[in-house]
Amino acid sequence: MGSMENRVAVVTGAGRGIGREHALLLAREGASVVVNDLGGSNEGNGADAGPAQEVANEIVAAGGRAVTNTDNIATWAGAKGLVDQAISEFGGLDIVVNNAGILRDGFIASMDEAQWDSVIAVHLKGHFSVLHHAAAYWKDQTKAGKPVNAAVVNTASASGTFMPNPGQANYGSAKAGIAALTEVAALELERYGVRVNAIAPVARTRLTLATPGMGAIFAEEVPEGEFDAFSPANIAPVVVYLASPDCPLTGKVLAVQGGAVSLLQGWNTRETVETDGPWLLDKLPGQLDHWAKA
Repeated sequence: MGSMENRVAVVTGAGRGIGREHALLLAREGASVVVNDLGGSNEGNGADAGPAQEVANEIVAAGGRAVTNTDNIATWAGAKGLVDQAISEFGGLDIVVNNAGILRDGFIASMDEAQWDSVIAVHLKGHFSVLHHAAAYWKDQTKAGKPVNAAVVNTASASGTFMPNPGQANYGSAKAGIAALTEVAALELERYGVRVNAIAPVARTRLTLATPGMGAIFAEEVPEGEFDAFSPANIAPVVVYLASPDCPLTGKVLAVQGGAVSLLQGWNTRETVETDGPWLLDKLPGQLDHWAKA
C-alpha cells in the first residue's frame, strides 16, 4: 500500500514537465489525482486538453485513479471548478500541488501590461485561487467535526528568492509572492489540519529551456542508465513526501535541484544603523553608503 492510499490530490499544470511527474508519482503511491492542465503554450496562449488526458490515461493504464481538468486556475471560477471536481469525483480533497505556470519574459522598460498581468495571474493569483477554495473546504470539514490531515505544496523559484534574473520582473515577483503566501498560509491553515510548503525547483522543462542562460545548463545529454540530475522526475519524490500524511514540515520553502535539497530563508536583518534622534539628511551618506559594497 502506498503512502498516498485513500488520499485525493489535485495537481495544476500536470500535463507536462514537473507537474506531470508529480501526478504520476502521487498516483503510483496510491492517490486519486485530478490532472489539471489548460494545455496552453509557454506564454499561456491557446488551450489543448491533450496533455492532461495523456497523463490521466497513463495513470489509469497503470492501475491508478485519475481524471482530467482543463479549467483555467488563473480565474476564480476555474479554481473552484477544480476543487469541486476533486470532491465530487473522489469524495474529498487532501492534497493541492500548485504547479501551473507560464513565462512571458521581458525587460522592465519594454514589458507591456499584458506580459505583467498574465504571469501574475497564472502564478500568484492561480496559487491563491486554488488555495482559497481548498482552504474553504477544509475549514468547513473542520467545523463539521471531520478530521483533516491535508497538505499544500506551492511552486516558487530561484528567480524571486535567491537568484534574481534580469528579464523576469513579472515571474520573479510572482514567485517571491508565492513564497510569502506559503508562509502566511502555513500560519493560517494549521488550525484546520493543513500544512503548507513550497519548492523552488530546477529541472529540464519547457519553461527552463526557454529561460535565457538556463538552456546551456541542460544541453548536455546524460548517457542512458546514468543519474540525470535535472530530470523533472527528481523533483516529484520531495513533493510527494511534503504531501504525505506523516510529514511534519510546514511553512518551509525548499530549493530542489539535482541531488540537493536546501532549506531557504527569507528576508532577514543583516546589519542595522541606529540614531538617537531624527534622521538628518546630511548625515545619511556616512551612515548608509557603506552598504553599497555590502
